[in-house]
Amino acid sequence: MTNHRRHFLGAAAIGAATLPSLGLAQHAPSGSRSSTLLTVGGLIGSGNRGALDPAMDRMLVRQNISFAKARAFDFASLVALPSATIQPTLEYDSKPHTLKGPLLTDVMKACAVTITPQTLFKLYAVDGYTAQLSAADATHYRVIVATHLDGRPLALGGLGPLWAVYDADRFADTAAKPLSARFASSPWATYYIDVTDSCGCTPEPDKKAG
Repeated sequence: MTNHRRHFLGAAAIGAATLPSLGLAQHAPSGSRSSTLLTVGGLIGSGNRGALDPAMDRMLVRQNISFAKARAFDFASLVALPSATIQPTLEYDSKPHTLKGPLLTDVMKACAVTITPQTLFKLYAVDGYTAQLSAADATHYRVIVATHLDGRPLALGGLGPLWAVYDADRFADTAAKPLSARFASSPWATYYIDVTDSCGCTPEPDKKAG
């Protein structure tokens, strides 16, 4: 795994009041007037948007992401999922902070992902950082897609608007690591997740009738 850690703690609460209106893609979830914060593609069961739009999905295109269908989540759809709360010590200020959001596995359930021992999640951050995480590790470490930090929405320009993160303090193997080495697989400002498996399988393109 390539490790390009980001070495600053943003003012996560700045702009929190306007966060739900911020969008990182043009395609909002079906039936929503809010902008998309998270897109999930790859081996998903159900989607609510079509294929990548080369003209409008510019950040996705720049990171060489492609999909025939995807599931898009806005702020409201993420906070509507069951939430979990964790309190890890963060590497940026060496202090414990309260983070809240849905479990990554619950986000996958909302996408009708069939999780197998081979399922992998590739996490993309807005600055180009990527990390790969197995479904088994996501389950074991109870990784969440954090929407809130210390009771306030995560902000773009801080550690958000979303952060795929876990409570490293709770597990002996990760708690034994230096703080700077605990969160390599936890990209802050996560905005896209590609669901794959270790056999390298990819979904077949949608077939159109006629």
